Amino acid sequence: MSLPSNVHISTHPCLQAKLSQLRSKSTSTRETRGLVHEIATILGVEALATVLKTTKQGTDQTPLGIEYETDGIDPAKVALVPILRSGLGMIEAMNNLLPSPVPIYHLGLFREKFTLQPVEYYNNLPYQRQDNSSVNTAAADVAILLDPIVATGATAEAAIHLLREWGVKRVVMLSVLGSEAGIQRAAESWPEGVEFWTGAIDEKCNERGMIVPGLGDIGDRLFVATGK
Repeated sequence: MSLPSNVHISTHPCLQAKLSQLRSKSTSTRETRGLVHEIATILGVEALATVLKTTKQGTDQTPLGIEYETDGIDPAKVALVPILRSGLGMIEAMNNLLPSPVPIYHLGLFREKFTLQPVEYYNNLPYQRQDNSSVNTAAADVAILLDPIVATGATAEAAIHLLREWGVKRVVMLSVLGSEAGIQRAAESWPEGVEFWTGAIDEKCNERGMIVPGLGDIGDRLFVATGK
């Protein structure tokens, strides 16, 4: 498997064991939600260790009254951007991981049934441009894009394009599972600006755009919408 240099596949044994559990058709909704959360946590730890740096912020005191230097993260302007709806299942993990609250913006993109192309239906990225300026002053330095499944890669590619247009300097995309072609498509849409982290890669998608063997429709599994 030949992938771009900005694609990273986790080799963490615990993640791989949890992903194996998540693949099972007998895994309950409650278990599915927990496994997606736990896998997202592991991916987040691995990804952010390469993207963020430690910076000194000032001083504080311990309960013993001893002064110490406080640490923060750099860059500090980070935003979480889940792709609706299944990306919502990864938010809590990332919120818990980051040292302070960050903005959460949502992108609504669905895959058209016949063409399998993305259709945007919701976008709450805050655009704030000064007069006579093309610079978006509201953009985060780093956007953490969340979507458990990257199948054809069309939705991820569209989301990355929206974030780049918004003005972010870097996109870190986390997915539980992707297809080889889909992840390659998304990662190559902005090679110098995207770092892609996934738990595993399956070889292909079927004619309906579903990864095989895959996880099924993870959105339906997370939100008890099976049989719709």
